[in-house]
Amino acid sequence: MAQNQDLCKRPGFQVPAVRRARVRLCLLKGCEREFVPEDPLSRYCGVGCSGEARRWSQREANRRYRASEGGRRCRREQACRYRQRVKERDGCAAAAAEGACEGYQKDPAEKNVCCQRPGCYEHFSVSSRSPLQKFCSFLCRQALRRVLLRERRWRAYFAARAAAFGQRAVSARFRLALSDAYFRPPRC
Repeated sequence: MAQNQDLCKRPGFQVPAVRRARVRLCLLKGCEREFVPEDPLSRYCGVGCSGEARRWSQREANRRYRASEGGRRCRREQACRYRQRVKERDGCAAAAAEGACEGYQKDPAEKNVCCQRPGCYEHFSVSSRSPLQKFCSFLCRQALRRVLLRERRWRAYFAARAAAFGQRAVSARFRLALSDAYFRPPRC
């Protein structure tokens, strides 16, 4: 038996501990707690923060849909149906007395944009100097950038491991992390 094979049997030898992920900050604005992730690609400290981020994501998706042509058309039709119901309910005379218009048009020059960091509901006006601005502050931009860079490093690690050892040696969780179904970064 070679000398290096006998290392484990020597007194005082310690088996190295299982490698755990480092402590990281929760991505959700307002929480930003330190946590030890159970999964290497975790962004949020717990179920509550994940749910809040999902609600924020759904709100952003709804906002983008309402801003699209199809969303505006659907909203116009909905408003038309509402006005017809009001006329039928209150009678034509009361509706005509109020006036023909409801609400007001916003100034097209005023472009109020929401921050792209999950959980951040800050609105800001885009300046002509930076028309592609996506974040309300430097801290929000850095928080999301830090997470995206970490996920990019992990994906590179998974890809290198799959290339070196073959697909059979890579566990199902690593294969899922390599697929696009697991990693869909927000648009920023």
